[in-house]
Amino acid sequence: MRNWSDLEHICINCSKCGLCQTRHNVVFGVGPKDADVMFIGEGPGEQEDLQGIPFVGPAGKLLDDMLSIVDLSRENCYIANIVKCRPPKNRDPLETEQDACIGYLRNQVALIQPKIIVCLGRIAAQRVIDPEFRITRQHGSWVERNGVWMSATFHPSALLRDVSKRPEAFSDLLSIREKIREIGARI
Repeated sequence: MRNWSDLEHICINCSKCGLCQTRHNVVFGVGPKDADVMFIGEGPGEQEDLQGIPFVGPAGKLLDDMLSIVDLSRENCYIANIVKCRPPKNRDPLETEQDACIGYLRNQVALIQPKIIVCLGRIAAQRVIDPEFRITRQHGSWVERNGVWMSATFHPSALLRDVSKRPEAFSDLLSIREKIREIGARI
């Protein structure tokens, strides 16, 4: 495990996969480095790549709205992604790209030591919770691993494309708020 500045420096200078050749910025993460709640997406989109900050495009605006429902904001939770560089045309990150980046995320989790991890979408849930995770069937369910409670909900981009999933996502958010209260997580 590295300290924050070493980890960020190594990540920003990473060339482990081809995504480094097309990136504008590495999107490391944002939020307090001792947050009890951590959200993990799959990878940066165009606006994130340009600004170097996760979830700043339309999906980011929706995520901010979602966080406010459960009394969270970028000031009291940490937000990161599986891969730190934008896949071309916002395609799903390849497994080799995820493999190249997962060590950075693991180090972030080890340094933050969150009590709750919420995966945003199928790819994050399959990488963090269970390779067989089915977002449409298992969203909102909880699993505890090594003292960390983990759940998943729909990715904000998916909710922008399919508004019919929003009521289910709202239920997931209420479940997150309840888990925060249940375990006494700081927000």
